[in-house]
Amino acid sequence: MFKIFIVEDDQGLVKLLEEYLHKFDYETFAVTDFESINTQFRQYVPHLVLLDVNLPKYDGYYWCRQIRSLSTCPIIFLSARDGKMDQVMGLDNGADDYITKPFDYDIVLAKINSHLRRAYGTYAAQAEGRPLQVQGLRLDRERLCLFLHEMRVELSHTEMKILDELMIKSEQVVSRDRLLEKIWDEQIFVDDNTLNVYVTRVRKKLSALGIEDALQTVRGQGYRLVPSWENTP
Repeated sequence: MFKIFIVEDDQGLVKLLEEYLHKFDYETFAVTDFESINTQFRQYVPHLVLLDVNLPKYDGYYWCRQIRSLSTCPIIFLSARDGKMDQVMGLDNGADDYITKPFDYDIVLAKINSHLRRAYGTYAAQAEGRPLQVQGLRLDRERLCLFLHEMRVELSHTEMKILDELMIKSEQVVSRDRLLEKIWDEQIFVDDNTLNVYVTRVRKKLSALGIEDALQTVRGQGYRLVPSWENTP
């Protein structure tokens, strides 16, 4: 079941949106505390965001940027501000679409379905070049990003190479020599100490996704990635 995060201060509209989306088996969460949107977003981990522009304290453009710093999930503005520059600002601040009020609920549903297909459905694998995946952890080699559900961290090229090898051989021991060979660069001297530094960095990137103790050191042999995280959206 896909989860929709609604950031809208018109409670009458929120009720209508939720009733409509529930008919099509979407789960919804409507924000009521407009000063802790980031916290609520992290706790709910939605698949898509519906966001108004005119909100208490900070406007939707601000919150769009904040959410985009946490996630790549689709963001659709729903706003009565129908000027061209309003729409341009919405897209420039990280949104994927902009629908003006009053709107047709069928159009909103069609837009939601379209963006979910692109982000998580059959189109997603094509768009992301079929990233390597282990129990919900996805490595996008081309974009140098690591994803877990809707969380994302950016990687250096060397960090990507290390994770690529560890994920391909998930739960198997990868020798230090193999990793050194993997990250060797003719322009840069790579030794054991350099590998230690990069493995530490990879652990920090995993930790940023809430993954602790999955990258294990096997004394005298190398490293092993053991899936210990939840594979739930």
